[in-house]
Amino acid sequence: QVQLVESGGGLVQPGGSLRLSCAASGSTSSFYTMGWHRQAPEKERELVATITNGGITNYADSVQGRFTISGDFSKATVYLQMNSLKPEDTAVYSCYAYNWRAGRDYWGQGTQVTVSS
Repeated sequence: QVQLVESGGGLVQPGGSLRLSCAASGSTSSFYTMGWHRQAPEKERELVATITNGGITNYADSVQGRFTISGDFSKATVYLQMNSLKPEDTAVYSCYAYNWRAGRDYWGQGTQVTVSS
């Protein structure tokens, strides 16, 4: 059984920063990719950033240059440093991990990020 738990969300003013963390437990040795998605009210879920166990990163255009993903696959943890936050970054941010051996994704419950003055 794999569980992912996010932390670090909250309320921040425009231009501010937050750091999200995600820790996975259970059978994590076969994780190939970890990352973050987000979903704003009445919008579809969108990919924010991913990182592979080889350190290759990928970002949505909307966050490129403002967000930085990092991870430690030996500890099954992934982080998202979010700088220069904008109101349109407001969403529930969910951590995920892809297990290549099982051929499936695992998802956390999500953490709310609200950017507002």
